[in-house]
Amino acid sequence: MISTQSWSDARRLWNFQQMQHALRPCSVAVGLGSHDLGVADTAAALYHRGMAPIIVFTGATSRTTQDSMPRGEAVHYSERALELGVPKSSILVEPRARNTGQNIVYSKELLEAASLSVSSVLLVSKPYEERRAYATARKLWPEVEIVSASTPMSFDDYVASIADPYRVIDMLVGSLQRLLIYPQHGFMISMPVPEDVVAAYERLRNAGFVSRLLPADASSQ
Repeated sequence: MISTQSWSDARRLWNFQQMQHALRPCSVAVGLGSHDLGVADTAAALYHRGMAPIIVFTGATSRTTQDSMPRGEAVHYSERALELGVPKSSILVEPRARNTGQNIVYSKELLEAASLSVSSVLLVSKPYEERRAYATARKLWPEVEIVSASTPMSFDDYVASIADPYRVIDMLVGSLQRLLIYPQHGFMISMPVPEDVVAAYERLRNAGFVSRLLPADASSQ
């Protein structure tokens, strides 16, 4: 049973993760692989709105996607985008990345190999990972402008779409932890985290939402 306090704390983390960037056309969209096909849906919708002429889908498999996306997250995302009317010529697939840092580095390398000039990136992620993805991209791809995007939906609607509230809250807690500890390892830029957000994170961690936590001295993504 998830307590009222835990629901409130999870919403606080969810709201904090939203970057609230104004969308604008960019050189390329990069869809970060995960368990959530909504990332592919959003990237395709943004393509059709003229927000990017090319989409890079990036991601191998992980323990959360090895059953649902056996061919790799990027491959499943690209198949979804094709179903939604994005032409194959507008999609690049990066199938090796196993963490957010690799998503950024390998996507950058793929675009360079394709001789595509990039000055701005529309970074499409899960809604609760906008800030983490932005901080990572700013560190590893500092020469381009990053515009964050995700599926526009409320916390309650997202939980209903995933149908596993414990998983969503665990992910929120894990994402916030990485914002706190990864800058010291050089994985992302440091971004201020308000005290009330840290307090909410600590309460959720103490309430047992710990499956996505890393050791405090984690030195790899």
